[in-house]
Amino acid sequence: MPETPKPVILPVPGKKNILITSALPYVNNVPHLGNIIGSTLSADVYARYSKLRDRSTLYICGTDEYGTATETRALEAGVTPQQLCDEFYAKHKAIYEWFDIGFDYFGRTTTKQQTEIVQDAFLKLHANGFMEERTTTQPYCEKHESFLADRFVEGTCPKPGCGYEDARGDQCDKCGNLLDPFELINPKCKLDGATPVPKETAHFFIRLDKLQPQVQEWFDKAHKEGNWSSNGVAITKAWLDRGLDARSITRDVKWGVPVPLEGFEKKVIYVWFDAPYGYPSITANYTDQWEKWWKNPDEVDLYQFMGKDNVPFHTVLWPASLIGAEGDKWTKLHTISTSEYLNYENTKFSKSRGVGVFGDGAKDTGIGPSVWRYYLLANRPETGDTQFEWSGFVAANNNELLANLGNFVNRVIKFVNAKFDGVVPEFSASYTDDSFDFPGWIGGINNLLSEYIAEMELVHLRAGIKKLMEISSQGNLLLQYRLDNANLAEHPERTKTVIGLALNLSSLLASLASPYMPSTSQSIVRQLNSDLKFITEKFDTEVIKSGHKLGKAEYLFTRIDDKKMNEWKDRFGGTQASRAAEEAAKEALKAKKQAEKDKKKAKKAAKKAAETDGADASSSAPAAQVGEAPQTAATQESKELPIREKPVEK
Repeated sequence: MPETPKPVILPVPGKKNILITSALPYVNNVPHLGNIIGSTLSADVYARYSKLRDRSTLYICGTDEYGTATETRALEAGVTPQQLCDEFYAKHKAIYEWFDIGFDYFGRTTTKQQTEIVQDAFLKLHANGFMEERTTTQPYCEKHESFLADRFVEGTCPKPGCGYEDARGDQCDKCGNLLDPFELINPKCKLDGATPVPKETAHFFIRLDKLQPQVQEWFDKAHKEGNWSSNGVAITKAWLDRGLDARSITRDVKWGVPVPLEGFEKKVIYVWFDAPYGYPSITANYTDQWEKWWKNPDEVDLYQFMGKDNVPFHTVLWPASLIGAEGDKWTKLHTISTSEYLNYENTKFSKSRGVGVFGDGAKDTGIGPSVWRYYLLANRPETGDTQFEWSGFVAANNNELLANLGNFVNRVIKFVNAKFDGVVPEFSASYTDDSFDFPGWIGGINNLLSEYIAEMELVHLRAGIKKLMEISSQGNLLLQYRLDNANLAEHPERTKTVIGLALNLSSLLASLASPYMPSTSQSIVRQLNSDLKFITEKFDTEVIKSGHKLGKAEYLFTRIDDKKMNEWKDRFGGTQASRAAEEAAKEALKAKKQAEKDKKKAKKAAKKAAETDGADASSSAPAAQVGEAPQTAATQESKELPIREKPVEK
């Protein structure tokens, strides 16, 4: 039987409507835990919370697929960029599904809607006078007659003390320095090994300098009204204080949104400009009424989640393009929640060195998504870098989730199933007893509930999960010395009150835990034989009533053996052997490529010798070595700005 399609989520006039995005993950890599907590998981928590507050909420995300990085990776893999995107889109989607990340729609940027929306914005900026054509100098490969993106130029790093032979034209992976492609020693085209030459080409620049006053005015108001995270404010302020310059908006590459102007048909729009429009274009793939979300600033609040390195694209560059294209028509950023870096056991995540847990590796540990979500969110790098540590991961499961939340819910459900055949006994929430302050306990739960809501409204996700566990601890306090056979025999009315309050607290905990651990929350409501309730301002002690039949007890969590720590450390720590094997594989691949080049070169030389037939022997000698390409100083700004620009002569 076909599944009934879910109704389309749209803003409701007169209500609080929340539009949520997480930074679009770049398609050509598998995300690691730092990527996941930095954007998609954090956004998911707030989206689930907002929905449980009975707000019309839409959570949109998808893969960012255009750009030279995709072209490069596809070239290395021997596939087309589209084939690469299709492969990694499926990988990303599967990872997020396993982590219980509940997008309302997870799309991608290689769509017709993306092209239409991006080109429309480009043309409006052009018509409104915020574009300028300039001539820049870029690497050009004469062999296959094409301009080269910086990443497609490889050579030896020129920085003192480095000399890495496989440096790229944008950056050296060994010393970490940003580079200019013309700085490289013996630069070569990544595609065919030819030496690139400098050549002038025309490009469009967006006049951010002309837009700065409007961006500044918007920022001054938005960051206060939306309670932006401190790092989001600081990064944006630094960009604006430094002053905005015109920024290149087009590229001489093939994989991207085509420039919609005559004479520029072979150029594409730069991915930094293209990618943020993925949010509305993905929404447009979700519903043709997408403008009710994205061009409705009076009725929609936009919340955006990302790592700190993505901040200026969302707080400066994209707002500038929205303002320049259509003024105040767009729904612009209301609240930004940014994260610092999550490191792995005092080092950095590295797929190539086998260091750290990546999305596809978490599942293989056999530990369910709730534990991963809990630990990552409890250690979310909100105000500074944090560490993923296996000792902390195991302790979080055993000493917090299992001993606190799991123990509380399991204990009361099992007791009712055993002593009352799963039927909730008669109880009164207004019961009083000299041995325990029941009204005071209920008041304490309400205070903690208010604190939980206040933290979540401010998108303080770490503080929110702490309040959740504090409320669960109050449940264990209620049960302590008051829920056993002896108490049931000697103090039946008090014991039944404890049961009734504990079951209703379990229902509240299911709702409060749902944003953080949705599958755990679903287990609780199954055991209660109930459904998930909205999060309200007050603890409702009569959600689970007397006479209600409970479901079967389930274990929410199971103990992790401490021995697993060393096993996982070895597995995800990048052993010396694995690094040596990886280096050997790289060298073998490099040797294979060189052998193929030498073979082609020899074949061409033989062909040329046969054609000349009797020509002077010197003609078959190797050509004189090509001199180094002209050197230029590395640009001070982002490497996305082309070099040696000058206005086009009219």
